[in-house]
Amino acid sequence: MDATVQTHCLPFHSLNTNQLYQILRARQEVFIIEQDCNYLDCDGRDLPGEHLWISYNNELAAYARLLPPGVAYAGSSIGRVLTTKPYRGKGFGKQLMERAIHLLETQYPQSAIYISAQQYLEKFYSDLGFVSTGESYLEDDIPHIKMIRPVQPHGNI
Repeated sequence: MDATVQTHCLPFHSLNTNQLYQILRARQEVFIIEQDCNYLDCDGRDLPGEHLWISYNNELAAYARLLPPGVAYAGSSIGRVLTTKPYRGKGFGKQLMERAIHLLETQYPQSAIYISAQQYLEKFYSDLGFVSTGESYLEDDIPHIKMIRPVQPHGNI
């Protein structure tokens, strides 16, 4: 039997309870449990955001939260990016980010895309067109760097 890979993107109000549960559980597993960060994940930004995820055989494999300009940064932004443990190293993170970039550049073509990246992933994001915009800083005791993907002439990755 072949595996089924699906990509989903929904605004918060369109998520069903099962989808929301899977998203919040994955975010807690990765950011709070694995990375040992004690913070309030439900930060009020889920409501205006779009929720993008890839499922593999109906299991959440990768996820990102897409925010419109003005919610977290002057431009649009991608955050809460994760790949769940069983699916790491299989290309889902890159596939997710390429889709996220495409969606934001289509929806907000005049907006740069901002991210707050864990520093060890700087090359991963650089390869997707993001540029570091400052010094490294600690967020929840993890080195991060602000990055921006400038407005693209034709919205190409």
